[in-house]
Amino acid sequence: MATIEEALEIERLERDIFRGASVRTQLPRTFGGQVAGQALVAAVRTVEPRFEVHSLHGYFLRPGNPAEPTVFLVERIRDGRSFSTRRVTGVQDGEAIFTMSASFHVGDEGPNHQDAMPKVPGPQDVPEDSASWSEERAWRMREWEHWDIRSIPAAAAAHHSSLAAQQQIWFRYRHPLPDDPLFHVCTLAYMSDMSLLSSSLVPHPDAHTQNASLDHAMWFLRPFRADEWLLYDQFSPSAGWGRGLTGGRIFKENGELVASVVQEGMIRYQRTT
Repeated sequence: MATIEEALEIERLERDIFRGASVRTQLPRTFGGQVAGQALVAAVRTVEPRFEVHSLHGYFLRPGNPAEPTVFLVERIRDGRSFSTRRVTGVQDGEAIFTMSASFHVGDEGPNHQDAMPKVPGPQDVPEDSASWSEERAWRMREWEHWDIRSIPAAAAAHHSSLAAQQQIWFRYRHPLPDDPLFHVCTLAYMSDMSLLSSSLVPHPDAHTQNASLDHAMWFLRPFRADEWLLYDQFSPSAGWGRGLTGGRIFKENGELVASVVQEGMIRYQRTT
């Protein structure tokens, strides 16, 4: 399958118009993380280098065709001294398939605190996801072959009694990535969509559902590298009416909290007619 460099490749057509590449995939529709990642790359290309991404909020409006490129239209909403804001619309065949607002910050000094990382086995103590584990994991290994993904077994995961659903995954990109911090941010935006919605199905292992991301929000909190181990602590506080609400915290191996994610997705029962 495609490398992350291929998945995030975009071409500038005009000052604020970009075209994202289509890549090899086994998915019937464009992976949401690819659309979000390419949209963020487009936004980054219109902002001064001194600004760093601190948040994004996106809506998946229509399924994308993975065989077709996506055109991204960037609107320069605000350029201030400390913050800049961009709005990006992804278009295929004249219709919007994705819209996103992204905010950039130069960074300031202020109070500092964070949640503690859950006490879970380290990545070296968790076997790499194997095709023999489940059909879903075998499919995931083929689609993201350039990623080392290690799902922590339920018996070894850290569970909080108040959480309705929870799962934890170690992951990292297998190959060295460029040193540009913004490339790692866009890479994590791409990967943050992977497996998050499945946390809403942890209490329903036998449910046959049709799943799709609906909206996705992300906050980047501290520097990190996507080619180093990251723990994705995922949870789902609620599911109902054909939708599942999920969230995630992403930690470096040393315990630093580097990003936080919230997503709602469709998890309706498969229709028989």
